[in-house]
This record gives sequence, C-alpha cells and structure tokens, in this order.
Amino acid sequence: MQSLDVISVNFWQIVISLANLTILFLILKKLLFKPVQNVLEQRQKTLDSKYEAADKSVAEAEENKLAWEEKLRNAEETADNIIKEASEDAKNHSNRIVAEARSNAESIIRQAQNAAELERRSAEEDIKREIVDVSTALTEKILGREINMQDHHEMINSFIAGIGDEE
Repeated sequence: MQSLDVISVNFWQIVISLANLTILFLILKKLLFKPVQNVLEQRQKTLDSKYEAADKSVAEAEENKLAWEEKLRNAEETADNIIKEASEDAKNHSNRIVAEARSNAESIIRQAQNAAELERRSAEEDIKREIVDVSTALTEKILGREINMQDHHEMINSFIAGIGDEE
C-alpha cells in the first residue's frame, strides 16, 4: 500500500494549488497586466504614427516627383522654344546680311556702270576734240585759209553726226 500513497491524488492539495495559482494570477494581472498592456499600446501607437508618417512621406515624395517631372517637361519645352527662336533669329539675321550684301553688290555694280559710262563719254569727248583739231588742221591746209569758229563747228558736228550714224 505504500506504493499507492505515492501515486495517490490528494484532493485538498489540488484545491490549494489551484487557489494559489488563481491568487498568483490575480496579483500578476493586477500588478503586471495593465502596465504591460499600456506599454504594448504605447508601442502600437508609436508604430502607427511612424507608419502614418512614412505613408505621408511616400505621398509627398510622389507629389514632388510628379511636380519635378512636370517642371522638367516645361523646362524641356522652354529650351526647345528658345532653341527654335534662336535659330529663327539667326536665319533672319543671315537673310538680312545676305540682302544687305546683295544691295551693296548691286550698288557697287551701278556705280561701276556709271563710272564706265562717264569714262566712255569722256573718251568720246576727247576723241571728238582730237578729231576737231585734226580736221581743223587738215581743212586749213586744204583750203589754205583759216576757218572761223562757226564754220568749223558746223563742219565738225556734221562729220561727227555722220560717224555716229555709220556705227
């Protein structure tokens, strides 16, 4: 029977152990559960606020990214417009320079033509004078007398008019 005492179940001992366990549970609950639960709630609030801040930061970063992309597109458009305007200005400037060069060339050509015309007229006048001098000298020798100026001019003019008609 001794072996049964070792294996036997003592009802009062179980009840006392359960009572001890219940009292210990209530004491621990009263002293530790609330503070631990408060610490856990604080940690959860901290985590929630950090997640909210992270979500806000992500949203702001996305907004900033979109804003910068828009600014970049606008800057590219502005750069394209500036380049286009600069090339148009350069083309217009080039056209003005070419037009001025043509105008200057035409002016130089006109001046050269006028100068050539004046030179030709001067040469004609010189030739006429030489012809008059030579014809006067020949006429005086042929006629053996001196011709007055009016006769001389009439003869020269008729001779020159005849030369001009032959050409």
